[in-house]
Amino acid sequence: MNPTDLDHVLTVLGAAAWSTDEQSRADAAGTLALTVYDGHTRDQGTPYLEHPLAVVTLLRTEIRVIHPETLILALLHDALEVAPESEALLVQHLGAPFTARLRAMTADHRLEQRPKAAGDETNWRFKQAALPPEDLLVRLADRLHNLRDLAVSPNLARRRRFLQSLEDFYLPLADATCGLSPHLAAMHALLHAEHVQHQQEVGP
Repeated sequence: MNPTDLDHVLTVLGAAAWSTDEQSRADAAGTLALTVYDGHTRDQGTPYLEHPLAVVTLLRTEIRVIHPETLILALLHDALEVAPESEALLVQHLGAPFTARLRAMTADHRLEQRPKAAGDETNWRFKQAALPPEDLLVRLADRLHNLRDLAVSPNLARRRRFLQSLEDFYLPLADATCGLSPHLAAMHALLHAEHVQHQQEVGP
């Protein structure tokens, strides 16, 4: 797959079924995604854009999310992580409230472009636990796709750290919030099923 053009991004979003205003917003978001993620790769060497597109696909096809703004948030959920300098551009084209949602989903050390320090992990968990339901849904979809992606990660230590973080924080968070919406309930079930499978693959 080589998701490098706007038409492909809009197809993944399902934007053809959206209103005119929503399609205009999708155009802006898709263009930003192509710009912000360009040149970035995941640790397994794949183009970074493939990850947010996979998160959008997961939400649309497995969780049945149809709300355009949630899908756009999923498309750009890592924008400030990979390119914190893009914040002004995001505000300009998608607005300050939307960009504030992205900031709330991004670790402080990423926003501040510095190494991770003592206390950052605790602050990060507080930030994620405070997300509203739709934003939390995107965050959990991100974790689910990362979980599925573990098998092709060359870094076994990273895979084990990821599973530990999932067990310590994200699965309990999914447990605590699954009653907030049918979408979160569906995500909760998927996360637990995938966790069992991948825990067996990674081993002790």
